[in-house]
Amino acid sequence: MIEETIRKIESRIASAEAIPGKNRSELLALVATLKSEITNLAKTRAEHAESITGFIDRSAHEATRQEKNPELLRLSLAGLEESAREFEESHPGLVSQVNAICTMLANLGI
Repeated sequence: MIEETIRKIESRIASAEAIPGKNRSELLALVATLKSEITNLAKTRAEHAESITGFIDRSAHEATRQEKNPELLRLSLAGLEESAREFEESHPGLVSQVNAICTMLANLGI
């Protein structure tokens, strides 16, 4: 399930006309790094890994929509940040990647 969602996110980003080429490459690199962090988390906390992946999917969807709704993007990013917050000590790489993705998606949604 997580792998499928990550592939969907990568596909959405790769085909999003709303994302400039350089930003697209950076975002895809962040998602690739996040994939290994999420895979590690899923070994011990599968539900949490699925939650984080789901919020990334929703956030990517909102940031790449043609007709953007800033409030929906804000809410999806807040959910993503909150879903990763409890892993700051145990999975700092995961939290770092989530924060980087949040920042980039927020900037795209402007």
